[in-house]
Amino acid sequence: RVLTFGDIPIQRPYPTFGLDRAVAIWAAGTLYQWPILVIDAGTALTYTGAIAPDQCVGGAILPGLGLQLRSLSQFTAALPPTSSPDTLPPRWAQETPTAMQSGILHTLLSGIIDFIHAWLAEHPTSNIVLTGGDAAILHPLLHLKAQPQHPSAAVMEQIILDPLLQGRGIQHLRAGIKNLM
Repeated sequence: RVLTFGDIPIQRPYPTFGLDRAVAIWAAGTLYQWPILVIDAGTALTYTGAIAPDQCVGGAILPGLGLQLRSLSQFTAALPPTSSPDTLPPRWAQETPTAMQSGILHTLLSGIIDFIHAWLAEHPTSNIVLTGGDAAILHPLLHLKAQPQHPSAAVMEQIILDPLLQGRGIQHLRAGIKNLM
């Protein structure tokens, strides 16, 4: 059976809002309570916020970690292929692959932290869920990026790591379960 928007008890904030984002925000809100911010770290990195199932506010979409790394080597001259590092690279790298990782990761992580702070400024009781294929890579790097003395360090402790959120949501929707609690 093919899932449609009619199967997901969530309000669409705009007509082209993705089914994948609808499943993720519904599953997160149902599992972890509303309001909720879902950061889906897949091919695209998406931010989706909802106050309640009938108040999905939308979000933002940008190229994900792997796509950013691949695009530099594929679409620019003389930049080598590089992969996601296991640890946060130095900001001021001494060679090209590390410089590519540094630029992408420091900027990407700072953007995630900024979106989280903006969301929590409006919805201070919200939970935050990090999901998707790159979630397990980004989660520890977010903790490294948020230095202990920085106010964002406490916020990083609130992030719920749930790499399989969307799959769990799909399973429950296919089974006809509209309430995961």
